[in-house]
Amino acid sequence: MLHLLRRAARFLTIACALAVAACSGGEEEAAQPRTEFNIGWSIYAGWMPWPYAEQAGIVKKWGDKYGITIKFVQVNDYIESVNQYTAGKLDGVTVANMDALTIPAAGGKDTSAIILGDYSNGNDAVLLKGADSVTGIKGRQVYLAELSVSHYLLARALEKNGFKLTDVKTVNTSDADIAAAFAAPDVTAAVAWNPQVTTMKGVAGTKAVFTSADIPGEILDLMVVDTKVLAANPNLGKALAGIWYETMALMAKQDAEGAAARAAMAKLAGTDAAAFEGQLATTFLYADPKAALAAMASPDLVTTMTRVRDFSFAQGLFGQGAASADAVGMSFPGGKTLGDVNAITLRFDPTYMQAAADGKL
Repeated sequence: MLHLLRRAARFLTIACALAVAACSGGEEEAAQPRTEFNIGWSIYAGWMPWPYAEQAGIVKKWGDKYGITIKFVQVNDYIESVNQYTAGKLDGVTVANMDALTIPAAGGKDTSAIILGDYSNGNDAVLLKGADSVTGIKGRQVYLAELSVSHYLLARALEKNGFKLTDVKTVNTSDADIAAAFAAPDVTAAVAWNPQVTTMKGVAGTKAVFTSADIPGEILDLMVVDTKVLAANPNLGKALAGIWYETMALMAKQDAEGAAARAAMAKLAGTDAAAFEGQLATTFLYADPKAALAAMASPDLVTTMTRVRDFSFAQGLFGQGAASADAVGMSFPGGKTLGDVNAITLRFDPTYMQAAADGKL
């Protein structure tokens, strides 16, 4: 029953956003210049640089440079963090590409992805007890955060092995609860992301039979910001880019300073340094803004987002009013678009990564 309520809550958020847009006739009020901003985050290896930067004073340093204050707000349930952003309670949030599309963008909230942080290169996994391959999943109940990137990973794993989603039954489970749920003897299949995956792999008889490393570059982790807020407050984008790349440079150091930074991130994630280093090994971090810019401008991103939006539409994540997968428009660097050009609500905006690459922050 709880999973049904959570699923309903997700669609309620989208419905409310659509209702607001409808009542305003599509003409939303412009955001105003501000000096204080709230950014949401949840625990995941690729997102731990953000709370660490706040703890280490890097957030304050860049905020002071641009005359603003940025507060990073931890939300224990990942989907709830995205819902809070969609509802306007947060100005930005750490989010995976699919969830940025299916929650805020599909809900009519104009959203800009301004930092391509990483792609999951093994951090997301399909886990089975008593089986060595995906073929052992047929007929099982699979615990996961329904309609999230975990659901997408499951669909890709099934597709690549000749199965369909109808060959399993999914059980919606919060990322905050899934590790505990998987410890139960009668739960034999799950899909999750780190740090939960590391814990769950420790359960006797468990094997990761498919991971995001099998679909490299498809599960992307982003920093997204409300497009209207960003337009009125471009210094927010500049500060966030400055924070990210300074922190990346620090954590990449193979010395005592770098190790200390990574250990602090591990503590914030509720794990130890060794486990966190293991999670980083399965995370492809875009530490160099030039590499991130190339990835954002690549045709591969359009291909990935086409696959993601087709899956999302097939699962009904664009709402009942969506006639096709083109219902939600997306824009990419170089003027490329996908879907309805008159309804673009997800924008891959390279502006601030470009400023970092050019040394103009």
